[in-house]
Amino acid sequence: MPAVSKGDGMRGLAVFISDIRNCKSKEAEIKRINKELANIRSKFKGDKALDGYSKKKYVCKLLFIFLLGHDIDFGHMEAVNLLSSNKYTEKQIGYLFISVLVNSNSELIRLINNAIKNDLSSRNPTFMCLALHCIANVGSREMAEAFASEIPRILVAGDTMDSVKQSAALCLLRLYKTSPDLVLMGEWTSRVVHLLNDQHMGVVTAAISLITCLSQKNPDEFKTCVSLAVSRLSRIVSSASTDLQDYTYYFVPAPWLSCKLLRLLQCYPPPEDGAVKGRLVECLETILNKAQEPPKSKKVQHSNAKNAILFEAISLIIHYDSEPNLLVRACNQLGQFLQHRETNLRYLALESMCTLASSEFSHEAVKTHIETVINALKTERDVSVRQRAADLLYAMCDRSNAKQIVAEMLSYLETADYSIREEMVLKVAILAEKYAVDYSWYVDTILNLIRIAGDYVSEEVWYRVIQIVINRDDVQGYAAKTVFEALQAPACHENMVKVGGYILGEFGNLIAGDPRSSPLVQFNLLHSKFHLCSVPTRALLLSAYIKFINLFPETKVTIQEVLRCDSQIRNSDVELQQRAVEYLKLSSIASTDVLATVLEEMPPFPERESSILAKLKKKKGPGAVSVTELEDSKREGGELNGGADRGPDTSALAASNASTPSPSADLLGIRSAAPINVAPVSAGSLLVDVFSEAGPAAPSAAVNDDGFLRFVCKNNGVLFENQLLQIGIKSEYRQNLGRMYLFYGNKTSVQFASFTTTVSYPGELQSHILSALKPPNLQMR
Repeated sequence: MPAVSKGDGMRGLAVFISDIRNCKSKEAEIKRINKELANIRSKFKGDKALDGYSKKKYVCKLLFIFLLGHDIDFGHMEAVNLLSSNKYTEKQIGYLFISVLVNSNSELIRLINNAIKNDLSSRNPTFMCLALHCIANVGSREMAEAFASEIPRILVAGDTMDSVKQSAALCLLRLYKTSPDLVLMGEWTSRVVHLLNDQHMGVVTAAISLITCLSQKNPDEFKTCVSLAVSRLSRIVSSASTDLQDYTYYFVPAPWLSCKLLRLLQCYPPPEDGAVKGRLVECLETILNKAQEPPKSKKVQHSNAKNAILFEAISLIIHYDSEPNLLVRACNQLGQFLQHRETNLRYLALESMCTLASSEFSHEAVKTHIETVINALKTERDVSVRQRAADLLYAMCDRSNAKQIVAEMLSYLETADYSIREEMVLKVAILAEKYAVDYSWYVDTILNLIRIAGDYVSEEVWYRVIQIVINRDDVQGYAAKTVFEALQAPACHENMVKVGGYILGEFGNLIAGDPRSSPLVQFNLLHSKFHLCSVPTRALLLSAYIKFINLFPETKVTIQEVLRCDSQIRNSDVELQQRAVEYLKLSSIASTDVLATVLEEMPPFPERESSILAKLKKKKGPGAVSVTELEDSKREGGELNGGADRGPDTSALAASNASTPSPSADLLGIRSAAPINVAPVSAGSLLVDVFSEAGPAAPSAAVNDDGFLRFVCKNNGVLFENQLLQIGIKSEYRQNLGRMYLFYGNKTSVQFASFTTTVSYPGELQSHILSALKPPNLQMR
């Protein structure tokens, strides 16, 4: 740029700025500004023959006033007039004013575009750069429409000066980001890519920013840039600091260009050409080797530039994930940074190792640093570094070290920062579930999790432990015993009460033989927590109480007294009041068999994706679970739980067959809803029936083969229904034994006079089937 001569100094502007700085108060400043605005306005309106110097001076004053925070509503036309000046300083001030004050939707855009077009065609490099800078700063769609086809021509023209090429590349990048549909490279693609071979390093640096952005959107069109980028990177990496003196930063040759080249290569898979790939591997090995060399300067700028290239190279190695030797070397190099005195380096090392841990080639190498990472989790002063350490422990966890990592994370949870506790809880819950071979260890871990960080244990976590316990017969007794002991603590978190109420309501009978955990002791323990809990937890406990009546008839009187008290049946909360009244009525009028049917054990949950994994995935942090990890966990964790995404509904605890209309409930008159008439499920829709939440609706037509198909995958349901009769079926199977109940419900208002049932035994089944009738209340089975 040409130097500004002494004659170009604007004395009036300097005096005005000095006056503003010398103002003693805000009112004095505003008064001085208003006086100057009135003077400028009168000059613009009165003196039509205002020279360029005066226009420039007054436009500069307006620009300064705007930067002080005051609105400017005039002077725009004078700034546009400055664009037609042949003096650099006047044209520069005009472009500066337009870049700062002119709105992209201004009516002056067309006049500005004409001035820019004249400057671009002037072939004056200084004026061309000013025009390109203005286009990039304003970046309006109208400017993109006017110049999107012109700028690529300037960029690749052979006679364009290097400084103009740099400005053109960055201007085109700006227009592409604001209006990508208008910037169509087309015929210019190959010529833009070949700018990577330009002799001027500044042009290459500017062009690579443009090419990287274009490659991310259209990788196939720019794939030829890979070989050119590798070639340019090889020349930089193999050069000495003296070879590129103008672009050497503290003994590191072209660090910014090197980083950009490595970032561009991350947009593509490994090169297919063996020679190009070999050359790239050599470059990466050279970068790793240089990282081991003693520093050439003690200045922080030298180490920053050197490490910037190193981390970009490691990111490329991780992206390719195809060179085991490079991956292990990268892991070892990052391991050295884990104990570096610079906090930023420790943070970046932990973050990069999180990604390395997911590679099969470097996972074992990452695991060797487990003690260092655990130490960082305990001793780091910066919370962000501790969070990355927790992420890395989560990423490096497998079956061989799961118990150690989970124990360390649980230990850290007691003193962890509040900002990361919820994520830590989710990760501990996922690891405990994913790598548990001993189900008692899993139960202990989750209960410890609730004890340590109960406030941060979301519903998904305690839902999940319930699902897994219900699906695993071999852990139900241990879970009941463990949760009973946990509830005896003086201070017990509400989530623990929820888990305890659910598990004891379902499996309390498995520990009832011990006098220390007799039915009445279990009930009293749960009820001692009742008044300290929220409404949803109280609702769950009431459901557990009615389950106790089914499991332990000896507790019936005690529980009915609780349900009958005014604090329950007259509770201000409608949900609690309704449950208390209905459960009291159910326990009073239902027979033992009906009660056993309505309050039977929850069936196993269907296999679905863990909701905990889905929740952690939403966080999108460096430690968040990828889609691949989700799929892996489903495959590995399927044998553990087969758990469902839905949580255990508290109302379903009391009526576990709520999804299937209960014939016996209808006979008691408890369910008054009219039957829904839906066509029988066809064989083609059987899969929908298997995975649906609701049970099959009762068919209105007569029983046929399609009506039986629904019971291939379901044990309960309505077999037949019309206006007179409802037939329900309920079955259960254990190994080679099975039991089936048929319920006949009278839907009329009169009693059947003569109602009989006949059981036919096809073939030799008569000697293997036992049948019994129960006539009271017109129920037969």
